[in-house]
Amino acid sequence: MATSPLPDAHRQLSKFLSLVLRHQPGTIGLSLDEAGWAEVNHLLTRLNQHGHAVTRETLEAVVAGSDKQRFAFSPDGQRIRANQGHSVTVDLGYTPQTPPEALYHGTAERNLPAIRSAGLLRQQRHHVHLSADVDTAHRVGQRHGRPVVLRIAAADMARTGYAFFLSENGVWLTEAVPPQFIGFPAE
Repeated sequence: MATSPLPDAHRQLSKFLSLVLRHQPGTIGLSLDEAGWAEVNHLLTRLNQHGHAVTRETLEAVVAGSDKQRFAFSPDGQRIRANQGHSVTVDLGYTPQTPPEALYHGTAERNLPAIRSAGLLRQQRHHVHLSADVDTAHRVGQRHGRPVVLRIAAADMARTGYAFFLSENGVWLTEAVPPQFIGFPAE
């Protein structure tokens, strides 16, 4: 689904929602349930109490306009959560999926020595994030410095027992990627 760029105010709210719904819900006195959901009305109340004048309509516009579809409303529209990327403990309820032959990971060139040594690690997140296409991985890598796209032998990993999950917004997730499954760019 194509989306248009968010206005600056919406982009700032999206970043703050990422902080609150993925990493630090306590920043505004919010609690997430075990699956990462927050009640929309409670979120709006807490946002407004902490200096962020947000209406339901604005929240819906930010969720709908996010190019990465970072957030989702529950089917009844009463709850909201981040689709992935949490550093707080949540169980998103994703079931293992069979990945394609290859997936891609965008990173900064300066990270290559550590990745060559230890592979891709989830760091502070629940999973390593992988893309189904090179262009998306390249855009992700650009956020961190001079971009490099790594090719991940996902099907080979799955055949050896690694689990893969597909988030609601199309991001592939796995616990870690050992170096032997990573295709590095030629030096």
